[in-house]
Amino acid sequence: MNRTQLLQLLIGQARAYGFEFRKWFVTTTGIPWSGADHAVEWLTRGQRAHMLLFSQTFAKHFFREGERITFIVPSQHFQRVKPGGGSINVVRKAHMRKSSRSDVWQFHLREMAVAEEPLRYIRRFLLIEESMEEAEAAARDAAASTEENYDDENLVREAKTA
Repeated sequence: MNRTQLLQLLIGQARAYGFEFRKWFVTTTGIPWSGADHAVEWLTRGQRAHMLLFSQTFAKHFFREGERITFIVPSQHFQRVKPGGGSINVVRKAHMRKSSRSDVWQFHLREMAVAEEPLRYIRRFLLIEESMEEAEAAARDAAASTEENYDDENLVREAKTA
C-alpha cells in the first residue's frame, strides 16, 4: 500500500465518523479546493501528511472521541529469564483490541508524536484485512528470527562445554 492509498483510507475512515475533509483542507492549507484526489496528492508530498495526522479535528473524528474503538495490537517478541537462570523466547501474536479511554484521541496524538513513523503508527487503526495479515506475517518473521538466534546461542554454549 502506498502513501496515497493509506491517506485515502485514513480520510475515508474519519469521514465515516463526521470528518469534513474539504472544509479542513481549505481552512488549514489555504489552497482552493480542486477535488479530493488533488488534496490527497498534495498531502502525500514530503511531511505534509503530518498536517492531517496531528490535526485535532481529524484525530477527534478518526479515533471517535468518547467512543470505544477497535485496533490492532502489533506482535511482540522478547526473551524472559526463567527462575532457574535459563531464558525463554516469548512470541505474542498480533490481535484485535478495544480502547477503554474516553479521551483516546488525545492519547493517540501524544503517542504519534513520539513514534518514529506516525503514518505507520496510525495505520494499525485501519481495520482492513491487509493490516492483520501483515501483522501476522511480521510475527512469523520475528519468531523465525528469534528461533535462529536461540539456535546459534545453543551452538555456542555446546561448543564451549565440549
